[in-house]
Amino acid sequence: MNTWNQVYDPFGSPWLSTLAASLPVIALLGMIASGKVKAHIAAVLSLILAFCVAVFLFGMPADLATRASAYGVALGLFPIGWIILNVIFLYRLTVEKGWFATLQQSVAGITTDRRLQLLLVAFAFGAFFEGAGGFGTPVAVTGAILIGLGFSPLAASGLSLIANTAPVAYGALGAPIQGLASVTGYDPYILGAMIGRQLPFFSVLVPFWLIWVFAGFRGMIQIWPAILVCGGSFALAQFGISNYVNPWIVDIGAALVSMGALVLFLRVWRPSTIWTSPALRGNDPSLTYVSAAGSPKPAPVGAGVPGAGMRTASSSEIMMAWVPWIILSVIVAIWGTGWFKAIVNPLFTWKYEVPGLHNVIMKVPPVVAKAHPEAAVFAFTYMSYTGTGVLFAAIISGLIMRFSPWRLVTAYLETIWVLRYSLITISAMLALGVLTRYAGVDATLGLAFAGTGILYPFFGTLLGWLGVALTGSDTASNVLFGGLQKITSEQLGLSGILMASANSSGGVMGKMIDAQSIVVASTATGYFGQEGTILRFVFWHSIVLACLVGCLVMLQAYVHPFSAMVLTP
Repeated sequence: MNTWNQVYDPFGSPWLSTLAASLPVIALLGMIASGKVKAHIAAVLSLILAFCVAVFLFGMPADLATRASAYGVALGLFPIGWIILNVIFLYRLTVEKGWFATLQQSVAGITTDRRLQLLLVAFAFGAFFEGAGGFGTPVAVTGAILIGLGFSPLAASGLSLIANTAPVAYGALGAPIQGLASVTGYDPYILGAMIGRQLPFFSVLVPFWLIWVFAGFRGMIQIWPAILVCGGSFALAQFGISNYVNPWIVDIGAALVSMGALVLFLRVWRPSTIWTSPALRGNDPSLTYVSAAGSPKPAPVGAGVPGAGMRTASSSEIMMAWVPWIILSVIVAIWGTGWFKAIVNPLFTWKYEVPGLHNVIMKVPPVVAKAHPEAAVFAFTYMSYTGTGVLFAAIISGLIMRFSPWRLVTAYLETIWVLRYSLITISAMLALGVLTRYAGVDATLGLAFAGTGILYPFFGTLLGWLGVALTGSDTASNVLFGGLQKITSEQLGLSGILMASANSSGGVMGKMIDAQSIVVASTATGYFGQEGTILRFVFWHSIVLACLVGCLVMLQAYVHPFSAMVLTP
């Protein structure tokens, strides 16, 4: 079988080649940010542009580009689209039965302050789902809960994305760490511990940042003790578990500690001013937004506050309202464990080596130390997919809520129809990411960052950010650029452990601007067609936070006592 070697500098000019490689990304973000092109159309057009760049500029054979794109579509539907479809199905069932309204009352029973609800739901509860499931689950769940609590669509979408940053490196039971270890050869325990010496700084910072974005500086200062308890407890647990236990349960453990600490603290402390507005400070265009027919609609101002136009639920009703989400948490946690996968995957897995693509494309130096073929195996592990666990949770919960089997089927079909454009968008986004990976286009961008010399610790961190922005996954970014980080850092006399970890730590800040996460957020909140508004809202937060991570890595690379934090293989 003939192979094709990737070409990283087709023009013989790094500047021109980098510019050509960046065209699909620039086009995608530009169309989405403009707000004039619907997300699914922008995704398809960007995929077509990426195809042209790969074939006509980087010399990729057209049949390989076609197969890579089709492979990416499949990966977009499974597991990403599969998760979103089933999370929204569960959410819609709870809304239809009125259980979600009861749930929002129970959260308001802990605190009626919107800022504290954000800490509890978007940061702590979201971190739990990131640790247990990852791959879009936390944004889908927290976005739906926040919109039900009465937050404006833009607040629910954008703030869920900002909150879902610090936990990402340990998401899906440490999948990004395992992916990073697989391409670098470093011990995953050491990598996890090193990342645990970078991200805790931001686990404290992000909750403050979150509330500042929502309520402004004064609104943030009014509840700083609660923010410190929430973020500080998470950061301490994140450091302790990653450095002294293992990297697989960091998010789950830290999230439980954070939720528990915040709830206990709120029993003895209350803010002097209760913040009840569901809108972002300043101009919030989403307050006038009317969602598409059949999609979740934002609750009115004051929703979730006892006495705000709703009957106060009994304790038994509140307990039952939490049952679907408890079932979801338990099942997703089980689905993510190694022992469960080891049981079901041998029995319920279909592996398909993509013909004409598997081991046909060669990744070559300087991106890797030694040329090796790129595998293309679609592992349809349908029973162990997180989305399958979510579907089981939805069905069980639906039966508990006394839905008839026929109504469950029709409700599922209605959910598919509501999400049709979102599923197209996610599939096209993943196809674009997979195509650029197999074409070597993303490696061209990576090499541009690698040529920054003494500033490499900063720009290498931003390379991780770029990887997640391109692929939508910290795991994928680590697999994509982890080897390059190791090779480049060793050539520059830097710690390979530091820069491999920085790829993952910097990547978490790219999670809020990757297109698939934005689509997930808009879908969960019913903010359809407004992906450009969400992107514009989170974009600069993503860049500034990523640069701050880069500054920390620069200090760890060159300045004592930060350099003393760096671990050795």
